[in-house]
Amino acid sequence: MTDHLQYKVEDSIATLTLHRPDVRNALSPEMLDAMVEQLEAIQANTEIKVVVLTGHGDSFCAGGDIKAMKEAVEKKSPMIAKYSLYDGIQRIPRLLVDFDKPIIAAINGPATGAGLDIACHCDFRLASDEARFAESYVNMGLVPGAGGCWVLPRVVGLPMALELAFSANLIDADEALRIGLVNHVYQKKDLMEETYKLARKISRKAPISVRLIKRAMYQGMDMDIRAHLDQISSHMTLARASEDHSEAVNAFLEKRYPEFKGK
Repeated sequence: MTDHLQYKVEDSIATLTLHRPDVRNALSPEMLDAMVEQLEAIQANTEIKVVVLTGHGDSFCAGGDIKAMKEAVEKKSPMIAKYSLYDGIQRIPRLLVDFDKPIIAAINGPATGAGLDIACHCDFRLASDEARFAESYVNMGLVPGAGGCWVLPRVVGLPMALELAFSANLIDADEALRIGLVNHVYQKKDLMEETYKLARKISRKAPISVRLIKRAMYQGMDMDIRAHLDQISSHMTLARASEDHSEAVNAFLEKRYPEFKGK
């Protein structure tokens, strides 16, 4: 474990906090290793229902470390640089695309470059009114390295994604809300309270249902309707056979709130 990433679990909610405030929580190899380790452990932990990802201090994540970029140019061959990217930051989008549990990005401050890409790979984004956003790679003569060209069009649509990537415009939280980049904007002092309020609400829902819904929605984006409906018929069969469904039916008939224990 590294102090570049803080981790806690409370009320079945895991919180990952990017922690390099001196460089606006820029990504480091140690941080990426810890994120992969913790996310894999969370995926396997049936007691954890929801994940919150946020940044320490006044920034969410500034993306790549510029000093490390300079060293990469000076010391690495193109082939080594390619595989360093694949075995580094790109582990996060590969992991998150198959991550079944809900993950909420609580964007407390600027999210730029790979920081924005990682936020977009989360299921939804709640932002502080002090948050700022930029797909800033073009300013460094680069291309989005953390899956931005794949995920950003899925979040805001292709034309807006192209505008953000070509211009590298820094947009504020209200504009991010208008274009659908974030779901909600809150005053900074209220951001984490509102984030945990939503996380607790989701954590009280049937976990099997939540995981199957998430899987069906993401996979459905790359399927035609017939394949999707075939998948849903299988998911529905699994859901109906679960203890979660039986508990929900009994709770409804008995006029009480259900107590889900699904794994």
